[in-house]
Amino acid sequence: MSREHTIARERVHFRWDRSLPPVLEIEPGDTVAYDLEEVSAGQITPRSTAADLARVDMDRVYPLAGPVYVKGARPSDALAVTVVDLIPDPWGWTSISPDLGLLGSEFAPYLHHWDLAAGDHTMLKPGVRVLLEPFCGTMGVAPASEGRFPVMPPGPFGGNMDIRHLTVGSTVVLPVWADGALFSVGDCHAAQGDGEVSVSAIECPMRAALRFDLRPNARLTSPRFMTPGPLAARAAHSGYYATTGIGPDLMEGARAAIRDMIRMLTEEHGLTREEAYVLCSVAVDLKISEVVDHPNWVVSACLPRAVFLA
Repeated sequence: MSREHTIARERVHFRWDRSLPPVLEIEPGDTVAYDLEEVSAGQITPRSTAADLARVDMDRVYPLAGPVYVKGARPSDALAVTVVDLIPDPWGWTSISPDLGLLGSEFAPYLHHWDLAAGDHTMLKPGVRVLLEPFCGTMGVAPASEGRFPVMPPGPFGGNMDIRHLTVGSTVVLPVWADGALFSVGDCHAAQGDGEVSVSAIECPMRAALRFDLRPNARLTSPRFMTPGPLAARAAHSGYYATTGIGPDLMEGARAAIRDMIRMLTEEHGLTREEAYVLCSVAVDLKISEVVDHPNWVVSACLPRAVFLA
C-alpha cells in the first residue's frame, strides 16, 4: 500500500554526491511532500535589492531536498517521478547578473520582485501579465561517478534541466545510476520561458508533492518526460509574437532572437530594456525552427500575446 511522506525545508544539500546518506527511504508508489526553498536558499528576500546579488554566496545556491532512497531501484532501472501538486509561495524574484545568462554582459545588475498572491498570474507592470505555470527546475538522481559536483549543469542523471513543462500531471523518467536512485529536487519556478535566458526564472519557495515509481530494466541513457496535454496551453489562445536569429551558430542565433525581442518590447510596448529581458526569461520560448539548411540555422523567440492586457 502506498504511503505519503514529508521532507522539511532544512533537509537540503548543495552538490550532487552519490555518497550522501538518504534523508528518507520509500517504497515505489509512495508520494513525498516537500517544503522547498528558493534557489538562493534565503539569501535573496523580499527586501533585497540589485546590490545584494553581488553578495550571494554561490556555494549556497541550489539547495536540493533529499536525497530520497527508493527501495528496489538499481542501475539499469528508471525512476518515474510524477508531479502531483505544486503550490508557490506568494513571493518570487527574477534577476539579471552581468556574468550569467544569455546576454548578461550587456546589462547591469537588476532584481525584480513578483507578487504571486493571485495564484494563477502575476504582473510585470500594469498591462503586462505573466501566467503562472509552476515547476521544479531541478530533479535528478545520484550521478554515476564518485565525487561532489555542482548542481548546474544537468547531465544524464537529470539535474538542473529547467524543463518548464514538468508541471502538475507530468512525469519525468530518470535513468538510475546508484542503488536506491537517491533522488533530489529543488530550484522552484512559478513561471519560465523555454531558455530561461537571464539564468533566472520566477524563483520562489514552493510546496511540492511527487509520486515515485520504478521501471525495471529500462536502460535509459538520458531523461525522458511526458506531459498530460498541449505545451503551454494556457498562454497560446491569443497567438504569439516572434523574432528570429539566423546564422551558423545556434547560441548566437538565440542571442540575436532575444536581442530583437527586447528591441520590439522596448520600442512597441514601452518596457525598459531590463523589464524586457526579465520578460524574455520568464515568458519567451526559444525554438529551433530548423537545423537542415546548411550553413545557417534558425532560432525563433516566441512571446505569447496574452501577456499584454487589452
